[in-house]
Amino acid sequence: MTAQEVRLCGLLLQEHFGEVVEKVGTQLIRSGALNLRAIVQQTNMPIDLAKKSLCVLVQHGLCVFGSARRGPGGPVEYRVCVENVLHMLRYPRYIYTAKSLYGDTGELVVEEILQRGQMTMSCAVKTVADRLTHNMEDGCSMDYSEVISAFSNLVETHFLQRCPVAAEQGSAPPAATSTVETAPAPPAITRPPAPESNPDCYKLPHINLRGRGKRRRSSEDGEDKREAKRPKLENVEPVGDEGIYWQVNFQRFHLHFRDQAIISAVACKLDQTSSEIVRTMLRMSEVTTQPGAAHTQPLSANEIFRALPPSYSIGRPILDQYLTLLVDDPMEFVGKSGDSGGGMYVVNLHRALANLARATLESVVQERFGSRSARIFRLLLRKRHLEQKQVEDFAMIPAKEAKDMLYTLLSENLVQLQEIPKTPDHAPSRTFYLYTVSQLPTARMLLQRCYKTVSNLIERRLFETKENKRHLEKSQRIEAILGSLKDTGAELTQLQEVEEMITAPERQQLEALRHHINKLDSSENQVDESIFLLESYVNSTGTSR
Repeated sequence: MTAQEVRLCGLLLQEHFGEVVEKVGTQLIRSGALNLRAIVQQTNMPIDLAKKSLCVLVQHGLCVFGSARRGPGGPVEYRVCVENVLHMLRYPRYIYTAKSLYGDTGELVVEEILQRGQMTMSCAVKTVADRLTHNMEDGCSMDYSEVISAFSNLVETHFLQRCPVAAEQGSAPPAATSTVETAPAPPAITRPPAPESNPDCYKLPHINLRGRGKRRRSSEDGEDKREAKRPKLENVEPVGDEGIYWQVNFQRFHLHFRDQAIISAVACKLDQTSSEIVRTMLRMSEVTTQPGAAHTQPLSANEIFRALPPSYSIGRPILDQYLTLLVDDPMEFVGKSGDSGGGMYVVNLHRALANLARATLESVVQERFGSRSARIFRLLLRKRHLEQKQVEDFAMIPAKEAKDMLYTLLSENLVQLQEIPKTPDHAPSRTFYLYTVSQLPTARMLLQRCYKTVSNLIERRLFETKENKRHLEKSQRIEAILGSLKDTGAELTQLQEVEEMITAPERQQLEALRHHINKLDSSENQVDESIFLLESYVNSTGTSR
């Protein structure tokens, strides 16, 4: 755990849950596994706040617990899942993906579950139907069956999954306990069982839910009516999914992002038809291929031909030519594993991730140090080891400029210098000095810089919001007044009078602030795309060993 990851996790927890939860979460990240008493002592906060903060973290799947230090009879200890905390940076991307695949209904389903951590299917359906109904015209409402259909599609494609049983999270296997007793390091609390270990992970319950969404009541008498209705909620009839909670399957979203990155890279390198062939191969093998597999399951050319979309009316000989082109391409996105069935083909997932990470590194070097430095960097990636004179000759760059660029890249740890002595005394006159690039350590270093960049962007956005808090609150109050006046059918002159409460300079300042914050948000999303590619590449190197 690096300092940049701890800083980014703290900022994400503060932005989503507030300073109290951020204090508890950051302390757990820095200290590892802690029990409740240690958390209260180290954070200097009341025990009730510590309990509520832990409940929030557990509810959102950001914290696991177990009695690993002293066995089953010892105090329960808590530990933060740093990976899940970092996934919070990607929440807008998850929501946008759900919208692009399943429309507004799928978007709201994923948004509600992300906001609450976990929900029952019936609760999610009612909440989403009410939100959609509130945004419809008067007299229109959203039927529950439409929301159930979108929810079912998300489950069938594994974007949503059942939460593991809570009782299992507190139990640790005996092997983990024995390891903790013998190891001097602090114990590692076992993770809860993977949702896929449950055979009913993607099984939809049969719910008895019929009706349509309801509009929100006006704020004037909303509190009184909620208080009056509260006793009636105890007698609500069961719908059939009590105790079955659902959560977002981040791994499935990440596989979708990975596939889209590969498809986009093929489209940029070759053409749209080639990318559609790769898309078809990924779609056919997404169920049969394991998440950490180095390549997809082999597919015959006949199967690929039959699975192509009807809009791509290409003949079988043309398909064979495209497949041969993809196999012979230096990027090696597609490989050939056999000759049966017209040829067996696979998508090289780990090789594709390595090439995408390599392109990211080259792009960073080019943007920071110029095209000539990028030429030297690509040359070292391709040739592996070169002396300074060889770099000058191959890159066709003058000696002085090549020397300056190499030393600049070396000082930034983007290039490494390897010494190969001819004699045991390591005399400089009898030593070869070879420049090289190690892609994996460089990717890890760049990943940490991306974490730092995102942290700086979030801090800047929070600072801008805090500095202009008064203008933002005034704008929100006026927008609320305008909304209530429009609902009551106020005249145009009244609306104009309320709008004039914001002066022209204040309006300009608000516009500039919104523009600045939008740029910061888009920058966060762009950096997150680089983070995802680098993380996927680093993780793929670990699973392929």
